Amino acid sequence: MGVTAPGHAVRLIGVSKSFGAVRAVNAVDLGIGRGETVALLGRNGAGKSTSIAMILGLQQPDAGRVLLFGCTPEQAVLDGRVGAMLQEGRLIPRVTVAELVGFVAGAYPHPLMVDEALELAGLTGLGNRRADKLSGGQAQRVRFALALAGNPELVVLDEPTAALDVEARRAFWQSMRTYARRGNTVLFSTHYLAEADENADRIVVMDHGRIAADGSGDRIKRMVGGNLVSFDLAGAATEGLAQLPGVASLEIRGDRALLHTTDSDATVIALAQLGLVRNLEVAPTSLEDAFLTLTDDRTHDRTDDLEYDLAVNRSEAPGSRKVTA
Repeated sequence: MGVTAPGHAVRLIGVSKSFGAVRAVNAVDLGIGRGETVALLGRNGAGKSTSIAMILGLQQPDAGRVLLFGCTPEQAVLDGRVGAMLQEGRLIPRVTVAELVGFVAGAYPHPLMVDEALELAGLTGLGNRRADKLSGGQAQRVRFALALAGNPELVVLDEPTAALDVEARRAFWQSMRTYARRGNTVLFSTHYLAEADENADRIVVMDHGRIAADGSGDRIKRMVGGNLVSFDLAGAATEGLAQLPGVASLEIRGDRALLHTTDSDATVIALAQLGLVRNLEVAPTSLEDAFLTLTDDRTHDRTDDLEYDLAVNRSEAPGSRKVTA
């Protein structure tokens, strides 16, 4: 995207940010158009939260520029054009939902009416309920209403459905889609990849402080192979599997091989010729499969990714390894 494109709600131009020896964000260029709903994905330490903090003006980049609607984040926030829902934050006790939303709305130049903010957040009928007497899902929707109270053109959501049950997550995303249909811009980060695939127009994958992929969910899946062919190894050797027709990458999970392939027919025929068809399955590549392939540890230079190393060491599952063709 061009730097001067008029339709940008968010623009990062050569943005970098370090914390001591850790390069959290590394020369990122990113443009988000007005009216887009964009998911920001990445493992812990990939640079998501730091990028969001710079977009909101909570941290300053060491290099590069961040622009919201063509101006600085600070100015956009002061103008009431930005709303945010961050991971941390507790609701004020002993006030009603309507009182809390009204209080926050009063800090903005052109806020929504309280009833409208409650309706957009799926809270109609709960305005008189005390904010500290809500379920987890209801409290999260109150936080969403607070992010919408100023009538922003852009709302930034950092892990908005963390710790919510399935029903509460479904209700939250219904509220978010209602807001987005008004022509507003939504940027959200999440570890629930199915949510990103279902609710985002576009997905940006960050890894090691850089952008590893950017596009629709379908496009990102095609990047690593359109289908997943899996079978039991039953002691068979894995040498040469990554070079079979159509194979883009190979992953070994215990005694099972998973082949990401752009031509599943050719791959299956080659496996049959090798006699490797034990419990063979062919399925479309999921966003989770694509994400794991794009953030494969073995495909990146990791010399300055100290924070990322620690996160991976804490979360890496035993018995899993991956080879990229």
